[in-house]
This record gives sequence, C-alpha cells and structure tokens, in this order.
Amino acid sequence: MPTTTHPTHGPPATSYSPEPAPAALDLEARMAAVDAQMTVRLEMAGLALDIDSRIPVEPLDLADVVTGPVQLPDPAETPYPTPAAATLQRAARRLRTGGWSRGTTVDEAGARCLYGAVRAEAPTARAEGDALAVLMDAIRRQFPGAESVPHANDHELGDWRAAVQLLDGAAVLADARGL
Repeated sequence: MPTTTHPTHGPPATSYSPEPAPAALDLEARMAAVDAQMTVRLEMAGLALDIDSRIPVEPLDLADVVTGPVQLPDPAETPYPTPAAATLQRAARRLRTGGWSRGTTVDEAGARCLYGAVRAEAPTARAEGDALAVLMDAIRRQFPGAESVPHANDHELGDWRAAVQLLDGAAVLADARGL
C-alpha cells in the first residue's frame, strides 16, 4: 500500500530563523535621523504654504452669510404627545400671551383664569376633564386647602407667573401619567 500525505500533514516546514535585530543606534545617530525627518516635514509645509498663498481668495461678504437672528425652538414649547398635557401646555401659553384674570373666567380684555384657559384650549371634553383633574392634583400639592381650580385661581395664586408655573407643572404631571 503506497503512502500518501494527508493535506493537513504535509512535509515538514522549512525552518525559520528570524533576521537579526538591527544594531542599536547611539544618541547621535538617532538625533541625526530625527533632524532629517523634521527637515523634510518643514520643507513640505513651506511648499504647501507657498502654494496656498498663491491662490487668489475673494473677501467674504458677511451680509450674504448672516441674515439675522435665528429663532431656536423653546424646549418648553415642544407640544406634549398626550391630549391633557398638551391642553395644559397650551393653556399656560395662553395665559403668558393673553393675560391672567381673577374673579372671572374671561375679563373684558380677554384675559382668562386657570379654568377658562384650560376650557378654551381643550380639543375635547375628555381632554378638558383630564386636564382639570391633573391641574387640581397639582394645585392640592401646593395648596392643600384649595377647594377647586377657580378657588385656587382667585385665592391662592399671587400673580400670572404663579398661574403659568402651575399649568406648566400640571402639564409635566399629565405627561408623566400618559394623559
């Protein structure tokens, strides 16, 4: 029976002997090598600068670039995805822009109380009910003795900023509850 060699068991490989490591350079030789490398790099940089300085460049007219202030969106104005939270957020915006009233749902100038702002901004009766329920929870957190949204509006809040802050906090609460 003739002997055959298996593909994974071929003839023994030739012996490998690594090349001897180059002799260590002394400090003077290493310094000369670095000096030569730096000279080449500086010559290349000088050549690039010479080429770049010969390219004509037209002055930039900033009037073509700067067109005015950029209005970035306010993160607080990004609408909430849930109906009650979005209703409360819009109600807060309405009080900021249209004014806040006390003792009436809507005054002669169009300013609204908390209840009036929520009612005006609610797209559905359900969104209005959910928004008012969350608003009442937010009110009771700050004013435990408050009887209702109109009572808190007329007797607990000091100014329009407090009303807007209360609506903003209620919007965050409604969003956290998924309402």
